Amino acid sequence: MSKPKVYIDGQEGTTGLQIYDRLAIREDIELLTIREEKRKDTAERKKLLNAADLVFLCLPDAAAVEAVSLIENDATRVVDCSTAHRTNPAWTYGFPELSAERREAIRHSKRVANPGCHATGFIAIVYPLVSMGLLPRDAALNCFSLTGYSGGGKKMIAQYEQEKRPPALSSPALYGLLQNHKHLPEMQKVCGLEIPPVFVPIVDDYYKGMAGTVPFHMGQMQGVSTLHGVWEKLHDYYVKTAGEEGIVWVETDPSDPESGVDSGFKIYAGQRRGMDRLSLLVTGNDERFTITALFDNLGKGASGAAVQNLNLMLGFAETAGLNL
Repeated sequence: MSKPKVYIDGQEGTTGLQIYDRLAIREDIELLTIREEKRKDTAERKKLLNAADLVFLCLPDAAAVEAVSLIENDATRVVDCSTAHRTNPAWTYGFPELSAERREAIRHSKRVANPGCHATGFIAIVYPLVSMGLLPRDAALNCFSLTGYSGGGKKMIAQYEQEKRPPALSSPALYGLLQNHKHLPEMQKVCGLEIPPVFVPIVDDYYKGMAGTVPFHMGQMQGVSTLHGVWEKLHDYYVKTAGEEGIVWVETDPSDPESGVDSGFKIYAGQRRGMDRLSLLVTGNDERFTITALFDNLGKGASGAAVQNLNLMLGFAETAGLNL
């Protein structure tokens, strides 16, 4: 059997380069490449888009929409890493751990929207709580999400890594302050929330790693009244949808004295850098608590998730080529 052909449209960007590096060492696919002088040539791109069995779009939104319009081959399947199609009902949202049904939908879909990095953390926390009926759909939620500067792409990376840079870049920066961050629509829609969350993204002076945190009052919960109860429900949910050793898992029960969660416990946003897994940490007490999604913004937050979706769509082992 011939190897499936894969083309990355926008390979020169941060996500595209990461996907390329992961796939270039695999022997079970054939990577189609475009010559540097032709990468903005529409005719050449169209030829490759239609020659591939699967295409990654690592492009700005408008360019991603244009690229889809160039595909005339009904067999070509697409994973779009832009924001353009994440709330489009004709596209499958590419987060397989949310449910067995979603994983199967990804396997059979021709159009998959890769999740946004900040959205990945929020959705990993909130979706199962809503799905299990523990959190009402009209809950008023907040989220703050800390990311490394690589999430801003080549321009931001250059700003942070220049030899003489503004002193302000040495401290955390809050942004998206008009509550119009591009990940908000998918955060609300995928979780089925009636009210968009108040979302505060923060970029800091480190290359990669993400910690997305949602705070709760226990009074917001339905059918559970203890921190252990929340942990147990979330843990069991992901054991069922992701497996004991899945890509998404819930850390040790915080109410267990052996968990290490005490007054001196700290969560560092870079703890999962270089990995394609996402871990959830439940911390707090029976009145107020937080759930934090800890992962690599370039891994499960971008290219790792994209390769995971490729694996499902092309029939490979789901974790093939991932760093777990």
